[in-house]
Amino acid sequence: MSHENDRERLVEVLSRSDRVHRASVLEAIGTVPRHEFVPDNQTQQAYHDRPLPIGHGQTISAPHMVAIMTDRLALSPEDRVLEIGTGCGYHAAVVAEIVDTPVYSVEYQAELAESAQQRLDRLGYDVTVTTGDGRDGWPEHAPYDAAYLTCATPELPDPVIEQLATGGRIVAPVGTRRQQLIVAEKEADGSLTRRTDGYVQFVPMRG
Repeated sequence: MSHENDRERLVEVLSRSDRVHRASVLEAIGTVPRHEFVPDNQTQQAYHDRPLPIGHGQTISAPHMVAIMTDRLALSPEDRVLEIGTGCGYHAAVVAEIVDTPVYSVEYQAELAESAQQRLDRLGYDVTVTTGDGRDGWPEHAPYDAAYLTCATPELPDPVIEQLATGGRIVAPVGTRRQQLIVAEKEADGSLTRRTDGYVQFVPMRG
């Protein structure tokens, strides 16, 4: 089953939202086979707009949240992107549909990292996954034009900010009990210009 009609319906729902503005993001959501990224017993729910469990206490984010976060990254094809929290690899695949460069992703749970890499390779996505503590970023491939966290952090990690290029964007859920989606841009002096983009609920960052 191709699920193409399911993806088309999902894109229609997201396109009616006033929170997703970039055609490239909607096109990516409409292209990535989300059913390939969920457990077999969740396949029928794959294109419902809600998070789903993927094991190890982790979830695959709802499509609208993936779309909103990717939209706020304001990606260009040449951008170098860092992801913190690979999970099943779905969000990285959406980003990889937009950029022409490799996506670099850090996952704390080794089993998730391995299975995500195998899945992304099988589906042909240019994503490189490593196992590590996301708070450290991935300095070997810095600087990044964009970075995002798929897990909630009490504060934006300093190493990730340091690995951003000037003008680089970072999108992350920040907070403990009450989380906000933070969208920030790095200035020439290394500081961040921040804004909030609503309240969210993500699993906490591990490490």
